[in-house]
Amino acid sequence: MPETNLFADFAPLPVGIALMQVLLALCAAVAGILAGHLASRGARAALQSGRTGWRLWLPELLAVGVGPFITAVVLVGCRALPAVAAWPLTVLDDSLYLTLLWLLCRIGLWLLALAAGRGSWLGRRELVFTWLAWVVGLASFIGLLEVLESTLDTIDLIPGKGVFSLWSLLKGLAVVALFLAITSIVSRAIEQRVMRIEALAPSTRIGIAKFSYFFLTSLGLLIGINAAGVDLTALTVLTGAVGIGLGFGLQSIASNFVSGFVLLLDKSIKPGDVISFTGMTGTSTENFGWVQELRGRYVVVRDRDGVETLVPNQNLITNPVINWSYSDRKVRLKLPIRISYADDPEQALALLVESAYCSPRVLRDPAPVSRLMHFSDHGIDLELRFWITDPADGVNNVRSDVNRSIWKHFKQAGITIPVAQYDVRVVQTRGGGA
Repeated sequence: MPETNLFADFAPLPVGIALMQVLLALCAAVAGILAGHLASRGARAALQSGRTGWRLWLPELLAVGVGPFITAVVLVGCRALPAVAAWPLTVLDDSLYLTLLWLLCRIGLWLLALAAGRGSWLGRRELVFTWLAWVVGLASFIGLLEVLESTLDTIDLIPGKGVFSLWSLLKGLAVVALFLAITSIVSRAIEQRVMRIEALAPSTRIGIAKFSYFFLTSLGLLIGINAAGVDLTALTVLTGAVGIGLGFGLQSIASNFVSGFVLLLDKSIKPGDVISFTGMTGTSTENFGWVQELRGRYVVVRDRDGVETLVPNQNLITNPVINWSYSDRKVRLKLPIRISYADDPEQALALLVESAYCSPRVLRDPAPVSRLMHFSDHGIDLELRFWITDPADGVNNVRSDVNRSIWKHFKQAGITIPVAQYDVRVVQTRGGGA
């Protein structure tokens, strides 16, 4: 970084030469602004046309960098003019340096925002961080940053043998935040790339994305602390004591995180699976629902009532869970029915199979079947069995449709469904009491 003061550069220059250089710098800035405006119109047109990939980000890159690039080119051209080359080119050199600094900050922050995603916190505040980085560079260029550093370095936060000034604290926080931001952006980019790999199972993709995020974030925190000048070996005793306390206090949370990784690795539960579980409240229809998300600590299960239950990962590891779509999404449903001994069971069995075809969700292959199960005290017990392939759309609604069809067909055929009847006998005793 040049050891100079921007405002002192005007002192040795004649007023006319200084004003001419300022005028040339302003003309270069106007040329850059016009070029950037034209490039921005092209970027907006590319965005409205629905382009993707490099056809979209190439016009954006031009809109971001063409303005300062044209300004720098005009400044270099002005310096090469024979009439100008004989001047002391202090103002033009400083303007060129600040323009190149703006170009570097603009393109660098644009690339980081592109990697993080337009919807991320960095993508929404890209221009703000660009101005902040440029202002810091400007302060360092004019010597203001050195003055601020020397002032804050005199404020000792921890009096004693060691020196820990306010400047060291701010510099450490800035370095750690920078490393965390970079590792977070890299992990998000890896997550977006992994989630687009269709060859991998959804649970495997989520597992890789979550592992890379936690690993890179932890690595960025450690590297940032080390780069800030903090000796990590000095924190061994402190981190050991804190680790023991957190180990006891966060045992359940750690268990849920480990259980989450186990679920992701063994692929027993994945987004879209239809599951039912026991021992949990909050969902209807006998705790039946489908998996919406796999999070680090819990699984989001949504039932037919629209209620989303956050089931801890540990519960899915230690408790029995019925996965209706683990290897095959086909599910067989059974409907028990009882008819009178006065009715023909063969006719009733045929009507049961015919009633199953009332719903388009009932599979034709394998076809519905009906069975005579056993002869009970009050009638003949039959059972209708049929398959569906979309349990995520509900199973009780299919049962309801088929039961209604059975009732309709039985009424038309005169088949009765008996009601349990009991004979009560009153025994008269010799004493006259009942």
